[in-house]
Parts: sequence; C-alpha cells; structure tokens
Amino acid sequence: MSTPATSESRPSTMGEEIANSISHGLGVLLAIVGLPILVVNAVRIGSTAAMVGAAVFGGSAILLYMASTLYHAVSHVRAKAWLQRLDYGAIYLLIAGTYTPIALGVLRNSWGLALLAVIWSLALLGLVFKLLVGARFERLSTALYVGMGWMALIAIRPLWQNMPAAGLTLLFAGGAAYTLGVVFFLLHERLRYSHFIWHLFVLAGTGCHYFTVLGYAF
Repeated sequence: MSTPATSESRPSTMGEEIANSISHGLGVLLAIVGLPILVVNAVRIGSTAAMVGAAVFGGSAILLYMASTLYHAVSHVRAKAWLQRLDYGAIYLLIAGTYTPIALGVLRNSWGLALLAVIWSLALLGLVFKLLVGARFERLSTALYVGMGWMALIAIRPLWQNMPAAGLTLLFAGGAAYTLGVVFFLLHERLRYSHFIWHLFVLAGTGCHYFTVLGYAF
C-alpha cells in the first residue's frame, strides 16, 4: 500500500522502498500459498458460498499485495504513478473481499446480503475514484478505508450469535491491526520506515482475517 499524498514531501529512501517491497512481497507469497488451502477447505465444507467467499478473499489479498509490491519496487516515474493508483484502489477490494466470506457465511441472511451490497458498492466506487484521482484527497480515502472496515459493527449482534468467540476475537483483532497501522501510515514524513511498519500491521491484519475465514466464517 502506497505512501499517502500527505507524506509525499519526503520521498521514500531506497532502503525504505526495499523494505516496503520485501514486506509485501512476502504477503504475495503467503496469499498465493494460502488461497488453495482456503479453497480446499471450502470444498470440504461443500458449500458454494464458502467456495466463492474463499476465492474472493484470497484473490483480493493476492491483488493487493501484488499491487503494493510492484508499486514500491518500480522506479519508473510514470509506471509508479499508475501502480500507486492501483495500490490505493486494491485496498477497497481487499476490504470488500474480507467481508464477502463473512457475509456469505455467518451472516447468510438479509443482514449479510445487505452488508455485502453496501460494501461492494463502496469498494467499486472507491476503486474508480482512486484510479481517477490517484493520491489526492488522501485523508478522505483513509477515513473511508477505516469506516468501511468497522461497518461490521452494525452487524455485531448476528455476528455474536453465530460466530464462536475465537472467530470474533480474530476478526476484530484483524480490524484493530489495520486501524493501529494507519497511525504509521500517516507518519511517513516524520518517521523513517514508518511505512514498512504499516506494512507489518497490514500483514498481521490479513493474517487474522485469513484464519477467521479458514476456521470460523462457515
């Protein structure tokens, strides 16, 4: 995930970009390895919804980590600018991709369908918006990322009723990791390697949600 526009007055050093690329390069590898495990588990469950949820979550994770890795690894100015837009847009897709197995699984009723429709509508609008405007309006985008992530709270009652405590703990621990990471996301100008630290929080958040989907979504 790319450095916010509010921090662009301090360009990342080569060392920072190497660290950023390696951290989310690891995310690409883990997401690629993790996807077939999710799909096999969904096949074992025998639910089409589980297969769709697993594929969407795993695919959106691969896309995000690939976009982020390429953005930080590429030095060509024009290519980097477009990869940054994709990187920003992919955040929306991972948020919606994370909601998908939860909505199709433990919330598989009117709650789930309504939440899924809202989240994917916002994600697609956000994707188009970031592809068009790039790094501009970054504080607005960051607020929307966080707001979309915590929209799950409106379904806290059915989540509490249908998901084991361990699953809920992992689900909200993942959200907390992403949210705490935003602090470092916004500290790029004042703290070297803060974006790398943000990447570590993102990996932690995705990891928590991966095990939520694997063990508790269906």
